[in-house]
Amino acid sequence: MSRHADAKVLLAFSLLCLVWGYNWVVMKQALQYAAPFDFVAWRTLPAALLLFAVMLARRRPLVPTAPLALFVLGTLQTAGFLGLATWALLEGGAGKTAVLAYTMPFWTLMLAWPLLGERLAPAQWLAAAIALSGLVLVVEPWRLSGTLASDLLAIGAGISWAASAVLAKWLRARRSIDLLSLTAWQMLFGAIILTLIAVLVPSRPTQWTSEFVAMLLYNIVPATAGAWLAWLHLLHRMSAGTASLSVLLVPVVGLLASRMQLDERPGTVELSGMILIGSGLLLLYRTGRRAV
Repeated sequence: MSRHADAKVLLAFSLLCLVWGYNWVVMKQALQYAAPFDFVAWRTLPAALLLFAVMLARRRPLVPTAPLALFVLGTLQTAGFLGLATWALLEGGAGKTAVLAYTMPFWTLMLAWPLLGERLAPAQWLAAAIALSGLVLVVEPWRLSGTLASDLLAIGAGISWAASAVLAKWLRARRSIDLLSLTAWQMLFGAIILTLIAVLVPSRPTQWTSEFVAMLLYNIVPATAGAWLAWLHLLHRMSAGTASLSVLLVPVVGLLASRMQLDERPGTVELSGMILIGSGLLLLYRTGRRAV
């Protein structure tokens, strides 16, 4: 890759992390106008349809490969991760929720060990211990505060995302599946589940203000359909290790944005835990790179 092309890719990835990171603030504010599952259903279903429109434009086959596996993947990745993360934002801070949800690499490592037979190096065990200790400090289970349920939902979102990553890795090792098709179908399946929950669970009516519509459009186009397309495109041009490191910038952006716009200020113990989580995940990345 030329230096000019490399600079363009890095710029695009920086923009992607800014879009995803800032979206934690957008989602937090959008919940003033809509219930969590209503909002995430309105977000994912149109985004999935946009991805199918892209598939049609690119003349990709619309018939799904391994539909049952894609349904499970959509349950975990779209319904599980986005549903739980949005629910967590109802009571939890945007920055804190972003950090807890983005513990996904830690949970992926823990799940890949028994399910995929991926053995952990001693340095990876150390990194996992650092991340886990940070997780305890952030959640502060000894305080039993009002946000404990929100913290557990955010952690559940990270675990759900990790489980989807392990399933996707297992699936792609056994079947040849187009990444765009995989993303569109799993998002559609997940969106259908979220829509059913939104319809069946009683909730307050959505306030269709101009502010809410703008937030929803931000989530549908750049933060969901656009971000996933950009992710797939950039993965073909960057190493997986570099991509993984860049994604760790998302909760950092979320923390900074929530501090500036929502005036969220984590306490000393909470901030120490966030730093430990980041350090553990960074060590996981570095040990993973050396193992490749």
